[in-house]
Amino acid sequence: MAVAKLGAVVLDCPDPLALATFYAGLLGGTPVSDSDSDSEGQSSWVDLEGHGGTPLAFQKAPGHVPPRWPSAEASQQFHLDLVVEDLDAAEERILALGAKVLDAEDRGRNWRVYADPAGHPVCLCAS
Repeated sequence: MAVAKLGAVVLDCPDPLALATFYAGLLGGTPVSDSDSDSEGQSSWVDLEGHGGTPLAFQKAPGHVPPRWPSAEASQQFHLDLVVEDLDAAEERILALGAKVLDAEDRGRNWRVYADPAGHPVCLCAS
């Protein structure tokens, strides 16, 4: 018997609204900020609503250090697998939104790895 159910996947980042906007460009949906803001006027929490998948949220993390991938010394901690119909078209879009290539040289594979603007690994996987 389950004790709990997954409420949301939350990504720590330096700018929650900017990262939520990046993911809205990939997954659809709308970034919705909470009413709390920091001394710079940035929201401390942003939900991505209306994208039709697992709830995704973004939390301000002062001093955020992006995970390194791949690295035996510093774990990537987790990554998101995003299923796409066309890897080339999805790659063009994710790069235009601000992602960086981590591992996409092997065009014979059915997946490619990028870093979102806050440095979290994101895999595009062919459906």
